[in-house]
Amino acid sequence: MKIAIPLDENKKDVCVTFGRAPYFLFAQDGKQEILENPAAQAQGGAGIKAAQFLVDQDAEVLLTVRCGQNANEVFQAAGLKVYQTQGTDALENVSAFTEGKLAELTHFHAGFQGIQ
Repeated sequence: MKIAIPLDENKKDVCVTFGRAPYFLFAQDGKQEILENPAAQAQGGAGIKAAQFLVDQDAEVLLTVRCGQNANEVFQAAGLKVYQTQGTDALENVSAFTEGKLAELTHFHAGFQGIQ
């Protein structure tokens, strides 16, 4: 199962913004890969663009602090599940997810429309 997590500039902490996170960590089968988020500097629609990026990377799960409704619609169409992170360390959240300790995210905000 391929797990995606938005990362801060330090490339280890979960970023509190999904669409404008500088990086994404992808974890699968004990291996990790960090990729730049191509949507981070988008003029608008960063959440939708970031969501499509995750789908294009074949992510099956997103672990995040919060997420917008438009991005969630992309995830629903692709069958990607969204879970809420606990704490800031990305790899600890991967472990928590695999141990069944993270709850599925149920509240999706309307979006920030370019506000960071």
